[in-house]
Amino acid sequence: MAGADVQSDVRAGKTALGECSWAEARAAFERAAQAGAGPEALEGLAQAAFFLDQPDLAVDAHERAYAGYRAADRAVDAGRVAIALAWEYRAYRGEPAVSDGWLGRARRLLEGFGPTRESGWLALREASFALPGNPALARERSAEAESLARQLGDIDLEMTASALMGLALVSQGEIGAGMARLDEATAAATAGEMSDPVAIGFSCCYLIFACERVRDLDRAAQWCQRLAAISADQNVRALRAVCRAHYGSVLMLRGEWDQAEVELTEAAPVLARTPREGADAFARLGELRRRQGRSDEALGLIRQAEHHPIAILCRAALALEGGDRAATVDGAARYLRSLGGAIVERAPALELLAEASGQAGHTDEAMAAARELRSIANRVATDPMLGAARHAEGCAHSAAGDWGAAREAFEDAVGLFASSGLPFESGRAQVALACSLRALGRKQAALAEFDRADEAFLRLGAAAEERRTRQLRAGGQPKGHMRLSPREQEVLRLVGQGRTNAEIAATLVLSEHTVHRHMANILAKLGTSSRTAAAATALEQNLL
Repeated sequence: MAGADVQSDVRAGKTALGECSWAEARAAFERAAQAGAGPEALEGLAQAAFFLDQPDLAVDAHERAYAGYRAADRAVDAGRVAIALAWEYRAYRGEPAVSDGWLGRARRLLEGFGPTRESGWLALREASFALPGNPALARERSAEAESLARQLGDIDLEMTASALMGLALVSQGEIGAGMARLDEATAAATAGEMSDPVAIGFSCCYLIFACERVRDLDRAAQWCQRLAAISADQNVRALRAVCRAHYGSVLMLRGEWDQAEVELTEAAPVLARTPREGADAFARLGELRRRQGRSDEALGLIRQAEHHPIAILCRAALALEGGDRAATVDGAARYLRSLGGAIVERAPALELLAEASGQAGHTDEAMAAARELRSIANRVATDPMLGAARHAEGCAHSAAGDWGAAREAFEDAVGLFASSGLPFESGRAQVALACSLRALGRKQAALAEFDRADEAFLRLGAAAEERRTRQLRAGGQPKGHMRLSPREQEVLRLVGQGRTNAEIAATLVLSEHTVHRHMANILAKLGTSSRTAAAATALEQNLL
C-alpha cells in the first residue's frame, strides 16, 4: 500500500508540473522522495524548485537524482540531469568550471545511445555557453540539435535550436536570417505549439537578447508584451522577470524612465537569486541611474555586477562623463576582448571609443572606431544603429577639425535617433551638433540646438546632461569635456607667446594649414572667439 501511495504522489507531481502548479508539484515530489521513491521524484522536485526560484533545492535534488540514476545504470537519464546541473552551476552559482565538468559527464554518458532528446539538449547547452565569444561553434551545435529534433519530431527542441541559431546568426551580422528564425520560434511559443516551459523560456529570451543587440526596439516591445502574458499564464516567474528586465531597458531607451524604473526594480529581487540574472538586472538599473545623472547610485549598482558587459560599459561611460578618457578606453577595450568572434555586440564599445578619442583629439583612433561601427550599422540597418554610426563619425570629424562634416553627421544622428524614439541619444547628438554649429560661426543656430537639447533633458529628468548642456550653451566647458590634445596645448602655448601661425608651423614642423585647423579646434573646444581669449581661458582653467 505504501508503494502505491508513493507512485500516486509521483503521478500527482507530474500532473502538477504539466499544469504549471509548481508548489503542488514540489509538495507531491517531496512526499514521494521522503517515502523512498526513485530518482524520478527527485528530478521532478528539482524541476518544481527551478520554477519556484529555489536554486539551492534544485541543485541538491538534481545531484541526488543523478546519483540515483547512475546507481540504477540509467545512463541517458543521468545524462539529462547532468545537462541540467551544467546550466544550474553556471547560472545559479557562477561556477563555469563545475558546469563544464557536468557537460563532460553528460557527453560521456550519452555516447553510443544514438539519437536522443538528451543529445539535442546537450548540443544546445554547449551552443548557448559558446555565445557571445564563439558564435561559429554556437551555430554548429545549434544546427546539430535542430537536425536531431526534426528526426525525433520534437517541436520544443527544434524551435529552441532554431532560436539559438538565430541569435548566433545575429551576433555574426546575418541579421535578416537570424531575426526570421527568432520570430518564428517565438511565434511557435506564443501560439501554443510548444509545451515545455523551459524550452519556451529559452526561445523567447533569445529573441529579446537579439533585439537588444541590434537595437530593434519596436520588435522587442511587441514581443515583450506577448511574452509577459505567456509567462504569467504558465506561472514562470523567472521568465517574467527576465522579460521585465529587458523590457525595462527598452522603456529606458524610449525615455519612459518612470515605467522603466518600475520594471527594473521589481525584476531585480527575483533575478538576484541567481548570480548571472541578478547581475544583469543590477547592471541595467545602474545604466538607468547613469542616464538620470545619479552617478553614485549607478556605481553602487554596477559594483554588484562587476563583470557583466552592461556594467563594464556603464562604468566606461561614467568615466567619460568624469573626464577620465583613459579609463573609458580601457573599459571599452576590456569589453571588446571578451567578445571573441562576435560582431554586432562590438557596437556600444565602439561608440564610446569614438567619443573618447574624439574628445582627446586622437583623430586616427576616432576614425577607426567610427569606420568599424559604420560597417556594423550597415549590416544591422536599424535606425538606432545607423544613428550611433553617424554620431561616431561626427566625433571623428570634430577631432579632425572638419566642422562641416561633423555638423552633417550630427544632424543625421539627431534625425535617426528622434525617428527611433530615443530622446536621450537624440539630445546628446543635438548638443554635439550645437558645438559644431558654433565652431562654424553659426551662433544662433547653435543656441537653438542647445535649447532643444536642454528641454529634452529637462523632460527626461537627465540632470547631469541638463547641467552639461547649459554650461556648454553659456560658453564654458564641463569638467573633463573636450580637453585639449597634447598638440593643441603646444600650439596654444606658442599662441600665448605671441607667435603667428607661420611661426608656430616652423617651430613645430607643421604646415600652416594644420596649425590653422588646430586653432579652429581650440576655439571650438574652449568656446572662445579669439586667439588671445583662448590662451587666457586655457591658463585660467589649467588646461596647459
